[in-house]
Amino acid sequence: MSLTDDGVRGFVSAQQVAERAGVSRSAVSRAFTPGASVSPETREKVMRAAAELGYQVNDLARGLLANRSRLVGLVATRPEVGFRAHLVAALTAALIRRGNLPFLINTGSSTAELEAAQAALFGYRAEATIILSGSPPASFVELARRNGQPLISIGRSEPGCDHVKVDNEAAAREAARLFLARGLTRLGLAGSASGTPSIVEREQAFLDEARRLGAQAVAARGADSDYAGGQQAAQVLFAMVDRPQAVFCVNDLIAFGVMDAARHRFGLRVPEDVAVIGFDDIPEASWDAYRLSTFRQDPAEIAVHTVAHLDRRLASPGAAPSTVRLRAVFVERASTSSSTTSSSPRQTAE
Repeated sequence: MSLTDDGVRGFVSAQQVAERAGVSRSAVSRAFTPGASVSPETREKVMRAAAELGYQVNDLARGLLANRSRLVGLVATRPEVGFRAHLVAALTAALIRRGNLPFLINTGSSTAELEAAQAALFGYRAEATIILSGSPPASFVELARRNGQPLISIGRSEPGCDHVKVDNEAAAREAARLFLARGLTRLGLAGSASGTPSIVEREQAFLDEARRLGAQAVAARGADSDYAGGQQAAQVLFAMVDRPQAVFCVNDLIAFGVMDAARHRFGLRVPEDVAVIGFDDIPEASWDAYRLSTFRQDPAEIAVHTVAHLDRRLASPGAAPSTVRLRAVFVERASTSSSTTSSSPRQTAE
C-alpha cells in the first residue's frame, strides 16, 4: 500500500515501480511475465524497486485480460462442521499450491442465502467449481453447468461431473461384519435426517449387511449430522428394551454424541456395554475422551485427486467424466472391544 497525493492509502501501481526503477511501464510488465523479453539489468532494477515499494502483481486484472480468473469456487452447506471443515482446509491449501485463488461459497439454509451464493460464484467467473458433499441443491449444480464451468463433485453423484468419492458402502458393510465377528448381534444405526448422499449410502449399506447376516438391526436418526443429532439418536436406541450391543454412527460427530449419552445419561460403559464405530476419523476421534474406532477419510488424499481432476478437465474440456473412488480404512481404538489389523488406503479409477 502507498499514500496517494491526497493522503489516501492505495495499492502500489506498476507505474510507481517504473518511476522508481527508471524504466517504462511496459518493462515492469515484462519483468513480471515469465518468458517475456527483458534484459537481466532491467529485471534486476524492476525487482529491486518493487521490493522497496512493496509492489504485488494484480493477478485478478491479469487473469481478466487473459480470460482466466484463476478463481475456483468451493460450494458447501455448513462448511464449518466436522469432516467438511478439514476437507475445505485441505482443498484450499492444494488449490493455492496450484496457483488458484479458492473462495468458499456457503449455500446457507434459506432461499435468500442460496441466491446470494449463486451471485457470488457466477458473478466472479470462477474457472471451475467444486461441489462438496452436503446439501447444495441440484439447481445450483445445474446453474454452474449452464455457465460452462468445469464441475468436480466430492461425495455425491451429479450427471456430467468428475467425481471423487469414498466407498461408503464397503465401509458400512465392513462395520456390520466387525460387530458380528465379535458376537454382537443386536446392532444399532445412529443416522441423520439430513439425508445427504454420503449419509444415505452409509445407512442403507450397514442395515442391509447387518440384516443379511442375520443380525437384529434398528435405526434412529437425529435431526442433523452433528453431536446433538447423535444424542437424539442415542435417546431412542438406548431406551429400547433390547437396546443395541453395538452402534454404527454415520460420522464421528454423531458418534461423540452417542458415546456421551451412553455414558452420562444411561450409565453404559463403552465398549463393555455398547461398542461404537464412527466414520471420518476427524482429529477429535483420537482424543482420550473418545478414543473412537472409526473409518478414515483422508482430506489431503481427496484434495490431491480433486486437483488432478481439475488439471485433466482444463487440459481436455471434452474428455468423458471420470470417477475416483477411495477406500475408507478402519482405524481401531478403544470404543470397540478387540483389535484388528487394517490395510493401507487404496484407490481405483473408474
